[in-house]
Order: sequence, then structure tokens, then C-alpha cells
Amino acid sequence: MLDTFIVGQVSEDINVDYDGKTIRELGGAVVYSGFVAGNLGHKVGVLPKSNNPMQIEELFAKAGNVKVFPAYSKTNTSIENRYHTADKEKRTSIALSRIEPYQVSDMPDVDTKIVHIAGLMYGDIPEDIIDYFYGKTKIAIDVQGILRHMTEKDVFFKDWEKKLEYLPKIDFLKTDAMEAEVLTGTADREKAAKILSDFGAKEIMITHNTEVLVYREGEIVKKPLKPRNLSGRSGRGDTCFSAYITERLHQSMEEAALLAAATVSLKMEKPGPFCYDRQAVQDYIAEFYS
Repeated sequence: MLDTFIVGQVSEDINVDYDGKTIRELGGAVVYSGFVAGNLGHKVGVLPKSNNPMQIEELFAKAGNVKVFPAYSKTNTSIENRYHTADKEKRTSIALSRIEPYQVSDMPDVDTKIVHIAGLMYGDIPEDIIDYFYGKTKIAIDVQGILRHMTEKDVFFKDWEKKLEYLPKIDFLKTDAMEAEVLTGTADREKAAKILSDFGAKEIMITHNTEVLVYREGEIVKKPLKPRNLSGRSGRGDTCFSAYITERLHQSMEEAALLAAATVSLKMEKPGPFCYDRQAVQDYIAEFYS
């Protein structure tokens, strides 16, 4: 049995730093999420959709404990990210190309404890994928792939029209601070978490550049982020969420949030997906969280 099965496309990213430096790399939520879960020792399956399955196999071969279930698309996703500040908190993104949307027929027959829906743009992973898995296993979703609408000229965030129908089907919901405000109308992260719980989501994570907050049934846990540099800022939220939900299979909210905060802090110190192991995270906790 898999611990987590991650559905999401790999993106051919063009990242332009505030100083004009351009880096081309394969990214996307499925990459950052799959690498961290696998390298922390969990059994992982990924369902990336692209027109080059061999390239995707080679990419995930660098991660531990990850099995690839490739889905074919005539087109790939490509996103250009222009960062306007050194901390990479402000950016402009445009979609250069997109995959063909996932369909229920793309889903393999897998036995997994969690299905992690990790899309990048609205429409890439339709809500019927949630319906397909509902009642079969726990469902985790990064709401970025629902709220973020992208074109070749613009990106904007729009509330989830069907949130009251689908949030009750979600076991783990991840938003960042801005996305939480789009969904709830409040910039207060604690209030937003409670509102999302009232909407039906069972366990909520809200990430911020200073901390990670998790909420369930009135219980709030907060853990600070403590990176010594931000050279690996891309993929912060994906790394944090994936580390948290897989740890929650056998840890308390407090324990899982601590490990997730330390894991993403360590990841942010180096570009690319998380390539350390569990012992490196434990050492980081001992040094910076004790």
C-alpha cells in the first residue's frame, strides 16, 4: 500500500530572478511533494501528465521510494515566473502552455492511504477527480489548483464556486495566506482556518512566509519557519504540505507540524526539491527548534 498518491502535472518552469538571472527547471507541486514524501521514507506514487513520460521517469528516479504512474498529454505545462524581490515573495506568473486536463480514465487502480491532488491551475484537475476518490481513501488538496486562473497574459485568483459542496469531502486542505483570504474574506489566518473548518474541511493548513498554521476541530498549532537563506524558496508550500500530511498518518498535529516546518526550512536553503533525509531534518530540529 502507498502512503500517498499524488496527482499533478510537472511544469517546465522558466524562473526569472529579480536580478534578471533566468533558470529553467522541471517543477510543479507533484515534484516538490513527491520528493519530500519519498525522501522522508514514505511510500509514494505520482501521476504526472506530460508528452515525455521517459523524462518524468528519469526525474523521479532521483527521489527515494517514488513509483511513477505516467499519464500522457499531447501538450505540457510551462509557466514563466518573474520574481520581483530577493525573498521571492512577490512574483508575476503566466502560463506559456498547459496539459490536457486529467480525466477519471487516467486514474490507475492504486491502494493508498492518501490521495494528494496537487494541480497548478484551474481546470487541470477537475472536481470529478475528487468525486472519484471520495469514500475510497483520505483526500488532500492544495487549493492553488482550484483558485489560480492563468492565461498567456495574466494570472488571477477566484473563489471556488463549489467549495461548500466539495470542502466536506476534503480531509486535508492546504492554502497560503492569500488563498485563504480569497476563500473566506478575512486576512486573519486563525479566523480563516475556523471558517474553512465550518465550511466542512476536516484539517486545514495555511502557510505564510513566517510560519505554518494547522487547524482541526478548534485546535490550532503554529510552527515558525527558520531558513537561514531563501535560495530554494520555490516549492515551499508544496514541500510543507506533503511532509505534514504523510507524517499525520502516524503523528499528532503538533509533531507533524514541527517536522513539516523544519523540513521546509531546510529545503528553502537549497534550490530544487527536497533531497535530504529524515535524519537531516531531525538534526535541523535539534539545532533550531529545541
